Amino acid sequence: QVQLVESGGGLVQAGGSLRLSCAASGRIFSITLMGWYRQAPGKEREWVATITNEGGTNYADSVKGRFTMSRDNAKNTVYLQMNSLKPEDTAVYYCNADRLWGPPSWGQGTQVTVSS
Repeated sequence: QVQLVESGGGLVQAGGSLRLSCAASGRIFSITLMGWYRQAPGKEREWVATITNEGGTNYADSVKGRFTMSRDNAKNTVYLQMNSLKPEDTAVYYCNADRLWGPPSWGQGTQVTVSS
């Protein structure tokens, strides 16, 4: 089992910044890829960004150039730095961990609200 705990969400004005954190615990050696997803009210959950164990990153087109995903292996934590936030970034943000075996793990989510 892998447990994920997100933090760092909140209310911010458009153009502002937030940094989300996701701390992993448990069988972290089984993690192959970590990611951030988000779900806005009335919409399906969508992929935002992923980071490999080697630090390689990929981003959805909607956040490319504004969001940066990083990791601190010593702290078993990944981050999502979100800059130039827009009202359409408002959503619950979830941390995800793909594993060598078993289903992926999900955090409980953290709310991000961007006011116009």
